[in-house]
Amino acid sequence: MEKVTIKVNDNGSYRITGDVELIDAEGNAFPAKPAFSLCRCGMSANMPYCDASHKGKFESRVRAPKPEGQE
Repeated sequence: MEKVTIKVNDNGSYRITGDVELIDAEGNAFPAKPAFSLCRCGMSANMPYCDASHKGKFESRVRAPKPEGQE
């Protein structure tokens, strides 16, 4: 099974790659895709997918904490 990767894009979406199933709150599956971007700003007209409506209107740069002992 391919490892699933979720990348938090600067000022943008969550980019998901790998063998993953996306389901809604009622358990219904969205069409399967090998890679897709999920909206993080709430402005997409194609929820839950990103349609780039955030461009120039959303700012967020998330970084994972560095392991202890690394600067």
